[in-house]
Amino acid sequence: MTADEACSIAAEAAREISGSDCEITETPLTDGGEGFCAILTKAASGKIELHSVNGPLGQTVRAPIGWVSPNQIPESVYKHLSNGHGPLAIIEMASAAGLQQVPVGKRHPRQTSTRGVGQLIRIAAEQGAGSILLGIGGSATSDLGLGALEALGVEFPNTERINPEKWPDVQKVNGYIQCPVPPIFIACDVDNPLLGPNGAARIYGPQKGLAANEIAAFEEQSERISGLLCQHFGHDFSIREVPGSGAAGGIGFGLQVTCGAEFLPGFDLVQSWLDLEMQIGLSDIVLTGEGCFDQSSLSGKGPYALLQLAEKAGTPVCLLPGKVEPAVSTEIQLRFPETTIEAITPEGCTLPVALAGGPENLSQAVARILQNRLAR
Repeated sequence: MTADEACSIAAEAAREISGSDCEITETPLTDGGEGFCAILTKAASGKIELHSVNGPLGQTVRAPIGWVSPNQIPESVYKHLSNGHGPLAIIEMASAAGLQQVPVGKRHPRQTSTRGVGQLIRIAAEQGAGSILLGIGGSATSDLGLGALEALGVEFPNTERINPEKWPDVQKVNGYIQCPVPPIFIACDVDNPLLGPNGAARIYGPQKGLAANEIAAFEEQSERISGLLCQHFGHDFSIREVPGSGAAGGIGFGLQVTCGAEFLPGFDLVQSWLDLEMQIGLSDIVLTGEGCFDQSSLSGKGPYALLQLAEKAGTPVCLLPGKVEPAVSTEIQLRFPETTIEAITPEGCTLPVALAGGPENLSQAVARILQNRLAR
């Protein structure tokens, strides 16, 4: 479900339970993944253009670029964007390198590439973007952004259409970014470094199809390739330790090394853009969700950041993920005692069945939670 779809389903279920006296505000959220472009562009009365680019497996996909006039960007956000002469271009990585674009049986970070993201950046630059805002959630990749860099002009000898499977053939990096790229700002709340026990491969690789016995070798190649990039572009290896450099398979690291991209707190940006703090403060209860609420969710993802914001306002939250790790559920309930957590998927349900039944499962979970609260 998109954020729009989930909001509509939850709102309809809430109206049926609560009746006409209940005032419901639907606010689709994004933590940089699917919907990032549409949600922010729509909120700022911008326009969206679709472009044909390469998907994560090289297939052709249609991906959006949102165009927003600087005077439509909330001042609290705009002050963080050093905008040049031109509109802001909003790009979401998930539209060109998203996990949902890879069939379950073909998911593996050795095979996937961020080439399409680089193509979108190049299009935005060539069409006169004053700056680029890139959301990097929901990725299928762990290529350090090399695919994107290749699309922008960086060369990796002995390879064509670079992806991690071809990394052993890469012994040096050639070339530089060929087109003038405006300032790039990466909306990211994940604070993982590129390498190590909390790095891209170990924390996010398994979600993308990396087997446990493949992690060490993948990490070793990531360290070698990232070192080549650092050397070619004149950066100290310590840049790999920057918080967020391990997000989305390291694309932020790649763009930071080559283009000077900057990280912005993603949830802070979104909540300011949508005036979320005011909306939460006016609400009696907040419903939110995520596909899987696990340990990685505690590294700054949107729903966890929303819990923190709601705590400040004294507004209770109902968290409705597709599934939730028991240890994480316990940790959240200790940290936020007013929060209700309920996985919407029935026990023993397989992933394909859970995905197909997601809308109905969400509707039923909202009904159960609100009925229980009204019965108190």
